[in-house]
Amino acid sequence: MAGKYNGSNVINGTHGKLWWNGYLIAEIASFEAKITINREDVIIGIDNDSNLVSLTGEGTMKFTKVYSRGKKAYLEAIKRGEDPRSELMGQLKSPNAIAKQTETCILRNVWLNELTLMSFEKGSKIEEETSFGFTPSDSDMPDEILAA
Repeated sequence: MAGKYNGSNVINGTHGKLWWNGYLIAEIASFEAKITINREDVIIGIDNDSNLVSLTGEGTMKFTKVYSRGKKAYLEAIKRGEDPRSELMGQLKSPNAIAKQTETCILRNVWLNELTLMSFEKGSKIEEETSFGFTPSDSDMPDEILAA
């Protein structure tokens, strides 16, 4: 029966993965990418409607500190006035997903909004979070989880 599932079929982030320019980032702790739909008000009669005028892609990723992950190269590039761009691919996969399906999101033309050079707190594991932007027209979802 389509739409029937049990608790074990609910996807959690445990098996989520992230690739940055084709390299698997094993130390990813969290990842979020979203598109904001920017609208303009349109008044039709007495109704306030809206019209899509642009899209904004943004997100965050958090890493547990294991590697420097190219910070020095990125720092040197932005100090020269360069604007490096990347590709991110996120994937959700769960051993109990209905029909073993996977959800994949690919973001191209990704830029960082900030670069944390160093951050720590004594007695705590180090996690570094950074925000990023991307052009929504350069994103894709080649795999999605569908009702069986």
